[in-house]
Amino acid sequence: MRTSFLQDITHLADFKKKLLLWSQQFREVTFMDSNDYQQEYSNYDWILAVDAFTSIKTDYFNAFEDLKQYQQTSRDWIFGYLSYDLKNDTENLTSNNFDGLEFPDLFFFQPKKLFLAKGNQLEIRYLHCCDDEFEDDWNEIESIFTDAESLIPNVVIQQRISAEAYQEKVSKMLEHIHHGDLYEANFCMEFYAENTQIDPLTTFLKLNEISKPPFAVFFKNHKQFLLSASPERYLKKEGDLLISQPIKGTAKRFSDPIEDEASKNKLATDAKERAENIMITDLVRNDLSHTAQKSSVQVTELCGIYSFLQVHQMISTITSKLDPQYSAVEALKTTFPMGSMTGAPKISTMKIIEELEETKRGLYSGAVGYFTPEGDFDFNVVIRSILYNQQNQYLSFSVGSAITSLSVPENEYQECLLKAKAMFEVLQ
Repeated sequence: MRTSFLQDITHLADFKKKLLLWSQQFREVTFMDSNDYQQEYSNYDWILAVDAFTSIKTDYFNAFEDLKQYQQTSRDWIFGYLSYDLKNDTENLTSNNFDGLEFPDLFFFQPKKLFLAKGNQLEIRYLHCCDDEFEDDWNEIESIFTDAESLIPNVVIQQRISAEAYQEKVSKMLEHIHHGDLYEANFCMEFYAENTQIDPLTTFLKLNEISKPPFAVFFKNHKQFLLSASPERYLKKEGDLLISQPIKGTAKRFSDPIEDEASKNKLATDAKERAENIMITDLVRNDLSHTAQKSSVQVTELCGIYSFLQVHQMISTITSKLDPQYSAVEALKTTFPMGSMTGAPKISTMKIIEELEETKRGLYSGAVGYFTPEGDFDFNVVIRSILYNQQNQYLSFSVGSAITSLSVPENEYQECLLKAKAMFEVLQ
């Protein structure tokens, strides 16, 4: 199926940039980078997949079944995304809000050319139909000049929901909580720019540089781009082991070490943030139980504190063993959308979110990742991300916060601005 080549890489950062610049000639590109973030469950430091040999693009109707057929038929590496609106495939739900991006609900492709990096070792896997192109490609990559810097134009960003309207909507969400309709909801707002031209790769490189998250993604499907600085893993499958690592709880970083440590400690002991995280951990345990072997669901870490360049985050890790009667895609279907981006209980919360939000989420709060030929997979959560439709020149990024009975609307709004900081910094 594939021919493998091994190469040792010396100047890693420079080579990565050359490879990304080279990849831009292709219609389909997925680049995933862990940015050397120390984490327990990691197979590769970074991966690049380009140029579709086969692909699947569909709306939400029957999407998971179509993906299952595609994944089991190709039995190869496939890369792509699940948009948030696939919720309409798993439940009796709709998405009627405004959509400026117009991305398909689901897209995956089987790359002709694949690059897998671990340390200084690069494994390159080309489909047999194009393995004779490897030498020419390698020479082309090596000869690329990386010093030219493109400027990012100042993008005029508008806010879909005003500060006042946001706080009013949070108050409505709190009414739902007090009436017992839900316990927690992830409520999101969109920032957007129209008639905007950006260089997607330059924008991604800058966003990645100031964030260095473990689940960064540059994704291109022709004229549609995702530039993601996500710190969150949605779900990973390794053999029969499933790993979910929801993030709930955010605190500011400070340049002063004492202030920064105090911010971190405050997050660790904050009753509201811990309650948010524990509720979602419970929801993920429940989601994983649908496909788990008996008594295999475990919380291996509760409310751990992790530091990133932009923020401190509270992360829990939940694992299970997949019952052999369920396929890899069924493990995704029964846990999607991820609890950290919906709330609890899941279905009623998603209905209320749809009423109060003003933008169709689309790929935001969906997931990007890949399947291996063995049926393993790894997916991130699409947050801290810029989405761009080059064709209609529409740019969008959304942020959200978790609303619980302890929420103060003004504080939730400030948390949204904190999460939007890196995107504003890059675009302005």
